[in-house]
Amino acid sequence: MRRRRVVQAAAAVLAAGALAVPAVGIAEGAPLPSAPAVTPAVTAAVAAADAPAGTYENPVSAGVVDTFPDPSMIRGKDGRYYAYGTQNPVFDSAGEAGERIVPVLVSDDMAHWQYAGDVFPQGARPGWWPGDSRIWAPDIRYVDGSYHLTYGLSNGGIGLSTAPTPTGPWTDRGAVVAHGSDGGCPSGTIDQAMFTDDDGTRYLYWGSYDVLCVSAMTADATALTGPVTQIAAGRRAEGSFVVRHGDHYYLLYSDAGCCDGEFSGYTVKAGRSTSPLGPFVDPDGVDLMASSSKGGIVLAGNGNGFVGPGHNAVQTDLAGQDWMVYHAIDEKDPNFGLVPGAPGNLSKRPLMIDRLDWIDGWPVVNAGAGASAGPQQAPVTTWDVGSTFDDLTGWDATDASPATEADAGGYVALDGGTVRSRATVDGDVRVQGDVRLADAGSVSIGLDGSGTGADVTASLDAATGELVVQGSGGAARAPLPAGFSATWATLSVEVRGGEVTASLAEDAAGEPLATVTTSSAGAVDGAAVVASSTGAADVDNLGAAALSTPVTERVPDPRVGELLPAYSDDFDGSGRPETGDPAWRWVRGGASQATLTGGRLSWPTQGAELYRTDNSASVLLRDAPEGDFVVETKLDLPAQSANRQAGLLLYANDDSFVKLVHSVLPLSRINRSAQVTEFTKEAPRPTTVPATAVFSGPMFGPAPADTMWMRLKYHHDVENGEHEARMATSTDGSTWTWGGTWTWPDGQPVQIGLVSMNTAGATARFDYVHTYAVADPVPDPQVEVTAQARCVGSSAVLAVRALNTGDAPAGVAIATPFGSKPVAQVAPGRSAYQSFAVRKGTVPAGEATVTVTRQGGEPQPVVAAYDAVSCT
Repeated sequence: MRRRRVVQAAAAVLAAGALAVPAVGIAEGAPLPSAPAVTPAVTAAVAAADAPAGTYENPVSAGVVDTFPDPSMIRGKDGRYYAYGTQNPVFDSAGEAGERIVPVLVSDDMAHWQYAGDVFPQGARPGWWPGDSRIWAPDIRYVDGSYHLTYGLSNGGIGLSTAPTPTGPWTDRGAVVAHGSDGGCPSGTIDQAMFTDDDGTRYLYWGSYDVLCVSAMTADATALTGPVTQIAAGRRAEGSFVVRHGDHYYLLYSDAGCCDGEFSGYTVKAGRSTSPLGPFVDPDGVDLMASSSKGGIVLAGNGNGFVGPGHNAVQTDLAGQDWMVYHAIDEKDPNFGLVPGAPGNLSKRPLMIDRLDWIDGWPVVNAGAGASAGPQQAPVTTWDVGSTFDDLTGWDATDASPATEADAGGYVALDGGTVRSRATVDGDVRVQGDVRLADAGSVSIGLDGSGTGADVTASLDAATGELVVQGSGGAARAPLPAGFSATWATLSVEVRGGEVTASLAEDAAGEPLATVTTSSAGAVDGAAVVASSTGAADVDNLGAAALSTPVTERVPDPRVGELLPAYSDDFDGSGRPETGDPAWRWVRGGASQATLTGGRLSWPTQGAELYRTDNSASVLLRDAPEGDFVVETKLDLPAQSANRQAGLLLYANDDSFVKLVHSVLPLSRINRSAQVTEFTKEAPRPTTVPATAVFSGPMFGPAPADTMWMRLKYHHDVENGEHEARMATSTDGSTWTWGGTWTWPDGQPVQIGLVSMNTAGATARFDYVHTYAVADPVPDPQVEVTAQARCVGSSAVLAVRALNTGDAPAGVAIATPFGSKPVAQVAPGRSAYQSFAVRKGTVPAGEATVTVTRQGGEPQPVVAAYDAVSCT
């Protein structure tokens, strides 16, 4: 399952031929600085080799910087994308000593990046920083006409700098949370992120190891105000980032082991609430403040060579598709060596992006497939019709003229005027533009269908203080936040089928200030992009792109096949487990109290360990089958005090194994322990000489119960010489949550094992160990699609039929230039049929697309062509 890339080759070229990069800041209006002279060529070579046109390949920072941890991203008012990262030695491979303090990257497409300088040049550290501070986890927002960058100090405290453009010049605004203070949150005072609600209230979220908190901010977003609310408590929880989606607020955060090279178990999770102050719950309804681990896995290691994905931000492209922005670690190039002035254990955490889907009300990366490797479809960052208004080429303008400024660059100034694109768009589309009011009038963007019924507009009306959307179904309104600023804001309007949705935001980071919906006459047919005003207003970055098609089904989970009796045991009988089934054997058979009783293996926890050099715990083992398999156990371990655990192992030796256990771990800075599902590995670190056994930073699964079911799916990756194991747990034995994957070297075959250890005082009871073959994946759906344009009198219609020729129900979504229609389920042998009115007498030849999804499978597009028809 491992991918191979040319990133290491790029790094080698950098190291061999690059020059040291001077420490630079960015002055307003100054050209962007360059990274080492060889970097652009290397970047181009990597892109050409790995990313065909319209695609990208992770990590997107390869060949530009060595690492880019804890990234945040914003689309500037100049239409370009800017990313900001934690202080790190970003040019180590180019021979530069030391670190850059909040490096900045810039891109036109979110996929291909250039170095753009640093927020804090080495000689410009604010005087209030303690001398040994390192600057972590910047968060970037657009607030009332300026860019607000908050950041954490490694030794505690949260600072703020502001700038008129995404690259500066930066002005120090001091501390939002003072150094040496926790701000009222019993946690590490780092990993902050801002959020603005639709009532205009600004919030700051922060915390690390192990409590997350939120507080309202002042209107200018420079200080905290009001009470501090604890919203999550989880082992190693940090990296808060809140977005609004539909009727819920989603708290995205990372937990587990963040920064230990190829042993990093960092995982992104989500909880949701109907309030930005919580309470937030995971998909199982577990409050994020509960003393347990949590579900809601958004992104975890998936065995493809990237580990420890986490510390995310969210960015939305021009088609309305959300993207997760995060870092991860390449198992084959995980760590820096000794870097002067930096800690000696830094991991390389390059910049990654991947599609963020919303399925059944929850966010998940790539429909649950996780981090991508190899070429992927790129974000939509270019309009089908649009302009950044460096001039008015391609537009008809009335009472409108080009203008420029430092931040936005070119824009168009309207004086009760209009700009209208000469080119047109069709189908389901999304229009977006940056708008700014200069007086108490209004400014609108939208589509001019020239009387076809597809006219839609979204208006920012300062006089009424409303966002207004207008479609064929009439107007709908939503109030703007009190005191809404007339500075640049991002206005969008989407047309999907018969629905029109308008939204207003400051910087399109998943925090709409207002959203409103009405109806339309259907898909757009030959409409121009327009902007207009009733007074003085400015418009920039205006255009339309085909609206993204949501992914609505997760990728299939692993499927369990037939039971393998020779590798299973129901623990019938009495006495020792190896007496009941001689296939069992002991490593260190000191677990004398482990006995078969009442159809279960009863095993008191031992005061012993299986951890690095302390290998004193007993391990109960049996052979595993050849090839892939799934091993499952049912475990009863009532809630208990800290440092006890029991569960499953896949074991090669004392220094080469993975374990999935119900464990109890203390929470830092608060006086309680958490019941957790812990998934860890121990294996030799290949970069040490001699190779030294390392115990991983764990992954944490959903909250355990007193009685829970555990699974490990095993795959032997022969090509890459690795064992691979993926975890799953259940609290009812039927509904399973699949989590992350560990890989480790395959020097010895694995065996199936059980443990019950750490400290004495509890008793683990195992009902069984069942081993299964791995079932074949869910087959793709089979659907035949036909499309025909025909005449009904003098009018044309387009008829589309999708016949399910498979053996299971399938979901169907029909999309045409004249409308779309979803059908939840189509039974085997049955058809989904839809006729679309064309609203004119002539239809050019074209295509209809039917997206078919079988339960647990990936969406499959099927395209059917139709001939032209004239009914006049």
